Amino acid sequence: MTNFTEELNWRGLLQDMIPGTEEQLSKEMTTGYIGFDPTADSLHIGNLVPIILLMHLQKAGHKPIVLVGGATGMVGDPSGKSQERNMLAIEQIQYNIEAQTKTIDPIFKF
Repeated sequence: MTNFTEELNWRGLLQDMIPGTEEQLSKEMTTGYIGFDPTADSLHIGNLVPIILLMHLQKAGHKPIVLVGGATGMVGDPSGKSQERNMLAIEQIQYNIEAQTKTIDPIFKF
């Protein structure tokens, strides 16, 4: 089992930490959570750092939770910033969830 905070620090991924974090992580298995909106059928570079953090959390013996989905997926991708968000069809949301899940599943041991 690796030390989570030492690993993140060594990789340059740790800037600040809430007091008591290291004590909590050394005391017992701790759960980390990340949620992704299914507004597209693929993840983007902005999703990479949170995925890497959860991956190292799991390697350190802790429990990752990844959620793909939720009501925010229904409001569409805000990339056309000059327009209102378009509502996505339930079928499109389901397709996006399945596509993102195929990307995430191989990374973690659920």
